[in-house]
Amino acid sequence: MNILAHIYLSNNQPALQIGNFIADFIIGNQYKHLPLAIQQGIFLHRQIDTFTDAHPIVKQSKHRLNERYGLYNGIIIDIFYDHFLAKNWADYHAQSLSTFSADFYTLLNKNQDLLPLKVLKIMPYLINQNWLLNYAQLAGIEQTLIGMNHRTHLQSHMHLAIADLKLYYNDFESDFRAFFKNLITFSAEKIEQFNVK
Repeated sequence: MNILAHIYLSNNQPALQIGNFIADFIIGNQYKHLPLAIQQGIFLHRQIDTFTDAHPIVKQSKHRLNERYGLYNGIIIDIFYDHFLAKNWADYHAQSLSTFSADFYTLLNKNQDLLPLKVLKIMPYLINQNWLLNYAQLAGIEQTLIGMNHRTHLQSHMHLAIADLKLYYNDFESDFRAFFKNLITFSAEKIEQFNVK
């Protein structure tokens, strides 16, 4: 899953949100210096990714994509799913996406001393361009895909995936809704295990 989903799946627990967000920037076990709850967020992120990659509905979504994306198809689906989460946010959270996003940006700013350098470098773009809120719009997703294509030195062709999203929009949305129910349950069970003393 992509950024918004990982934050959402942290059950409104700030330390879990931080860990779940920074996990992609943590190599191996280079997290031992962090507070336990943030470490648990990193573990949760990795478990979510493993569950997602193996899920048949996610595989079905990947098969809808053009073959040109190759190994990047999983990243593209993660971004598509964040779009559907943002678009349908009111179905999943009582707080508005605008407020939820602002609260998360505040959380990051208050905990900069815990964040990896790579996270600190992207934070100004994340906040100033309001990535989380903009995922709700196709234009925001297109900009994200263009940015990801540049990060892969134009090798991924991810900027073209907006056409795939538009072509199979309803199918991707149905995939997301069916899969996300399973993922919410899975994540809640993992968090409950963390809380068992």
